[in-house]
Amino acid sequence: MANAAVQKQDTSYVSMTYLDAIVQAQVEEIERDKRVILMGEDIAVYGSGDLVERFGPDRIWAMPISEASFTGVGIGAAIGGLRPIVDLNIASFMYLASDQIINQASKLRFMTAGMIKVPVVFRVCMFYGAAIAAQHSDRPYSLFMNVPGLKIISPTSPADAKGLLKSAVRDDDPVLFFEDSKLWTTKEEVPTDPDYLVPIGQAKINRSGGDVTVVAISGAMRPALEAANELAQEKIFVEVIDPRTLKPLDMETIIKSVAKTGRLVLVENAHRMVNASSEIAAIMVEEAFESLKRPIIRLTAPDVHVPFSPVLEKAMYPQKQQIIAAVRKLLS
Repeated sequence: MANAAVQKQDTSYVSMTYLDAIVQAQVEEIERDKRVILMGEDIAVYGSGDLVERFGPDRIWAMPISEASFTGVGIGAAIGGLRPIVDLNIASFMYLASDQIINQASKLRFMTAGMIKVPVVFRVCMFYGAAIAAQHSDRPYSLFMNVPGLKIISPTSPADAKGLLKSAVRDDDPVLFFEDSKLWTTKEEVPTDPDYLVPIGQAKINRSGGDVTVVAISGAMRPALEAANELAQEKIFVEVIDPRTLKPLDMETIIKSVAKTGRLVLVENAHRMVNASSEIAAIMVEEAFESLKRPIIRLTAPDVHVPFSPVLEKAMYPQKQQIIAAVRKLLS
């Protein structure tokens, strides 16, 4: 389930944002291992400008706006012995690089009976809620969940973002690292230990409770925790789980929680059809149906393209009051 990464105990912490934690993880890994490089488009724009000055063009490769081509370069560099972090910037740009990711990165280890390793990280950010319209606003992680050979990460806190990105860089398989622009400004105490790692494949309980389990994915975590805090004032105690890793998926933690609560709400901002919540719901029904006291509720974006209108787009994603209503429905 989890990889070989081990989280080390450290007493030194620094307050930083989600985005700063990601930049710090990259700095530490580039300094630690001479094989680690960072490449992609607009690298100097979103928080990594100091990396360009600090490490120079040998380690930081600014690439043209040609996602398919430089993704292929990154995969080739990984096969050749480097450990690239390929920054594709906006998550929707993954569609342009999907042939390289799906047909090459995910399959080469399998097709060579393990002789070829592809230790590459594809870092992307899910930008939405910013009136950037349909071609720049998707959450495409569920598409790649259907591809064997890929590991998929989407943390919701700065400390987890740092620890999981470092684990991804050290992993010998291709890893997709999905950030959420809504989380970039969140802030918390982050360990300064350069060997601080969060294991790939382990979920995290962000809030304990015994009445209803809420599994919130990526940017849906903020309204889920807000809902849980408000419900606690009514003596309704929600257990909020962050999967952190979508593939491999830690169902053991979710099943154990539902065995306690008997009720499950799944919240995510991806489109409803065949998303991560669909997989979690299916596994729950297959493996732990007897734990469910009420039907599973899924709160997601509808199956429509993201509109340009800010008012219409805002209405697409699950909000605090919808989560509260779902919890109350399961308890009624």
